[in-house]
Amino acid sequence: MSANKQTVNEYMEAFKVSDHERILACLTDDIIWEMPGIYQHVGKEEFDKEIENDNFVGSPAIQIIKLVEENNVVIAEGAVQGNMKNGNILNAVFCDVFEMENGKIKKLTSYLMSKSASLKFE
Repeated sequence: MSANKQTVNEYMEAFKVSDHERILACLTDDIIWEMPGIYQHVGKEEFDKEIENDNFVGSPAIQIIKLVEENNVVIAEGAVQGNMKNGNILNAVFCDVFEMENGKIKKLTSYLMSKSASLKFE
């Protein structure tokens, strides 16, 4: 397994237990985390605040289905479940695009979709 994939695996394992220190160690200082149309966080301090989002309790369950790499980009496809403070359960699928620099995550673009969402195209 490449160094970049190892970093992404470590990041995901640390996220499963909300280990801020381990997660932040996987990132460059100028990390950008973007969920298009929802938010963009710049820097480790902003990233750290989102690790345990105020809408959730406990740590998420994360399953990686695919992990592919080309050049300095690692793409992780998977599923995530989490308990929300309002009593609902997040049951979603994701595709995370990790742009890497020297074995660390420089930019993360997260695409997330609820498994219960219904889309209608007209």
